[in-house]
Amino acid sequence: MATQKLYAGAKLRDIRTRLHLTQKDFAAKLGISLPYLNQMENNNRPVSTTVVLALAQEFGFDVTELGQGDAERLVTDMREALADPVFGETTPQLADLRLTASNAPVLARAFLALHRAYRQTHERLASLDEALGREGAQLQPSPWEEVRDFFHYCDNYIDAVDRAAEHFAQLHAGETTIRSACIDRLETRGITVRFSQTSPMRAFDDERQELVLSSLLPVETQTFQLLVQVALFRQNQLLEATLDLARFQSEEARAIAKLGLANYFAGAAMMPYKAFLAAAQETRHDLELLAARFGASIEQVAHRLSTLQRPGAKGVPFFFVRVDQAGTITKRHSATRLQFARFGGACPLWNVHRAFETPGRFLRQLAETPDGVRYISLARDVSKTGGHFGAPVRRYAISIGCEVRHAAALVYADDLDFTRASAFEPIGISCRICERTHCHQRSVPPLEKRLTTTPNRRDVLPYQLD
Repeated sequence: MATQKLYAGAKLRDIRTRLHLTQKDFAAKLGISLPYLNQMENNNRPVSTTVVLALAQEFGFDVTELGQGDAERLVTDMREALADPVFGETTPQLADLRLTASNAPVLARAFLALHRAYRQTHERLASLDEALGREGAQLQPSPWEEVRDFFHYCDNYIDAVDRAAEHFAQLHAGETTIRSACIDRLETRGITVRFSQTSPMRAFDDERQELVLSSLLPVETQTFQLLVQVALFRQNQLLEATLDLARFQSEEARAIAKLGLANYFAGAAMMPYKAFLAAAQETRHDLELLAARFGASIEQVAHRLSTLQRPGAKGVPFFFVRVDQAGTITKRHSATRLQFARFGGACPLWNVHRAFETPGRFLRQLAETPDGVRYISLARDVSKTGGHFGAPVRRYAISIGCEVRHAAALVYADDLDFTRASAFEPIGISCRICERTHCHQRSVPPLEKRLTTTPNRRDVLPYQLD
């Protein structure tokens, strides 16, 4: 079998730019000629073995990153954007999209930003939103979408914040619990911590220097919220520096991202990287054992597993998603090739939707996407009670999974039959860009296919796909 050639021109340019080297100096350090480097940076030649070895030896670079990055995500996002009816039938070939994502990622992101701006304006017009007449309406992504994309393109791993959280956990490793360590740290700063049944999840009164947490919360949620407040106090300088680098377009996005970074710190402190990675490998990623060992919830553990992408010490690349009962995606991240629809819900054939029917149970699924990649997926409901009679219950379902080539590392893969093609259920990303022609759950036709209708014939779908 021939080895797949590696074209990573944009990544090479990025490495050289970070090192503040000219092409001439970079070529000299890599032991190649200037024209040869120029050809590789422009993807006219694949990255050679000599260059890969030199990157590792000369710069200590994690060469596995050359074959990763944003390219697949950009291709998926562009395909979904181009499925918009505004583009008609002039859809670029997949090869052209991959070339753009590899050679011109900045242009690809600019296109996606432009399409988001168009969609935002179009949706406002379509709904006759009164906000159209208000001042301040801008053609830009919503703050929520902007923050979501920030974490998405960081692989949901923020190195500086992750290491700071790990250091915090190590400092308090000898104490009873990290929960008590947080309370001690806050009270050392003169902040009173108390619990109340009538309090919201977390409320800090700056004037009184008092932090009030709901006593109805599960212990793991109380610990998480305490760590969030510790991050806002003790890691404010780090959070602000990270936000400066992100360059968000609005103060609203910056504020949302700051809370997101504080939440990231909290999860990373509860489950410090090295210890959690070792435990995940030891337990073969048993979510219940990990939750018990680290005093975390099933959802917290699943989300943390999807962030284990530290260069040089990466875990299994997982995807993680949370949906509500309407099928709307409320959290999403993928370190795998599987990408989620940026707009709308998840594929109805995915087992995450069936998790609501079997509360308290893990559902396993073998699935195959239209590109032929096969996955093992684990789903479970994660209902959140209000803590007292009559309080509303928030019902969600989560799914976590990876490509089947990593299945041996998962306890959930035991006794599953990977040899039968029929064992893999066909799932997609979004109906508008799904290439499957015989899906009984299709909600809208794919825009890349021609439709024909026959008045005297009616099947599951009211049309046929050519």
